[in-house]
Amino acid sequence: MDHEYEADLLTLLDDDGQEHEFEIIDELENDDGHFFALVPTQQEAEELASDAETYYIFEVIEEDGEEQLQEVEDDALLDKLADIFETRFNEAYFEDEEEE
Repeated sequence: MDHEYEADLLTLLDDDGQEHEFEIIDELENDDGHFFALVPTQQEAEELASDAETYYIFEVIEEDGEEQLQEVEDDALLDKLADIFETRFNEAYFEDEEEE
């Protein structure tokens, strides 16, 4: 069975004006807001091994009529979102394994 996959990529600028490319691995919209789970696309081999489960959660906000991403600074909300995303990742991963 062939599965065609196209990554959803976006580029973020850090405080120093450096560009960083990320892949959107999940998106969640609930009463707390609209959030993306992102992983960097450009990593060194050592980083991939040590950060295999590392992802970033950003909130989608609207500023001057444009969507922007900002870090989630509320630790309790961040923990709640991480639990939701990780549950969804596990469900998707194990569902894919069962289909093979």
